[in-house]
Amino acid sequence: MSVRLPAHTVAPVRGGALIALIAFAAVAPLVLMTAPALAGQLASQFGLGPERIGRLFAVELGAMSLATLPAYFWLPRVDWRRAAACAAWLFIAANLASCFAATYAELLPLRLLSALAGGSLMILCLSTAAASANPERAYGLWVCGQLALGALGLLLFPAWFARHGVAACYLSLAALMALCLPLARCFPSMAARPAAPSGAGATPWRPALIGAAATLCFYVSLSGTWTFIGSIAAQAGLSPEQSGDWLALATLMGIAGSVCAAAIGGRGARRRLLIAGYGLMLLALALLLGAPRAGRFAAAALVFKYAWTFILPFILATLAALDHSGRLMNTVNLAIGGGLALGPALAGELMAARGQNPQTLLLVAMGLAALSLALLLTLRPASVRSPQ
Repeated sequence: MSVRLPAHTVAPVRGGALIALIAFAAVAPLVLMTAPALAGQLASQFGLGPERIGRLFAVELGAMSLATLPAYFWLPRVDWRRAAACAAWLFIAANLASCFAATYAELLPLRLLSALAGGSLMILCLSTAAASANPERAYGLWVCGQLALGALGLLLFPAWFARHGVAACYLSLAALMALCLPLARCFPSMAARPAAPSGAGATPWRPALIGAAATLCFYVSLSGTWTFIGSIAAQAGLSPEQSGDWLALATLMGIAGSVCAAAIGGRGARRRLLIAGYGLMLLALALLLGAPRAGRFAAAALVFKYAWTFILPFILATLAALDHSGRLMNTVNLAIGGGLALGPALAGELMAARGQNPQTLLLVAMGLAALSLALLLTLRPASVRSPQ
């Protein structure tokens, strides 16, 4: 079966571009991936309360998502290699400056600039993976890199914070991005003028809207559940230490899920893999219902983390097959950020309304996951074929 590449790249994505998208995508969201460790250090070093810490991370997440808006303009017009280099330099400068921020008021705008640069890099990574001959594998490695570097950060940062304070995180981000900087030249050159593939014009709005809605529902479901997984663990009778151990193991399962997706790549039937992955996610949510015991909670947490990291590459590859301009994957970045922001907010309201009982939250999460799958399955099979 022939491979149909999106029309917004000049040439197929090769090995160097794959390495670049994995590296940049791992570094750009590292603050959010290590938020639990960073939040504690911000509280002790700057004397910040929960509301200010929450606002700081909301700014990081919001700016990464809102990088989508200027990208609608520059993505089809600017050389992607130059855009990646400029965003990387801004990221480095903002993080180096963050090392010297002495107050919350100084830190906040610097984190906004860093997140805008990181969000622009994530858009380039998503669009580059969409242009690869095997987007499932590219997105699987995209997820795996983020999880692996995030797990390493959670392991190392607490000890570094004790010696060097929060500057250890921001200096690490700047150093890692500096190491990635030479890879900017490996991205495809620029959004193109060439016509779309035979029989395809601009991305049809209805499938694009369905795909973005499916992504939003998926992220609301998973982020809402994962935010309060500790509360569910406490109700299952686990101590904070036991819960932390199981959730750390779940992170390894998440890496395994993305590696499995990358290993399968485009060789499997994408719709069947989506059904299987969503089935595992729904099973995990069902196992959390009804005040589970410790063993059932542990199994559910492991399966849930494995399932969503396994599904995500196939969701993104499904949408990449619809994208002939690069704008859909840009919109997906906004849907991801929106889901990550809406999920905890919705889950918190549901938990508060039910006296901290997670049953309604879990049922809503199951409904949203099922809706996400249903929306993806409505997309035309001809539009979402995998390469052989």
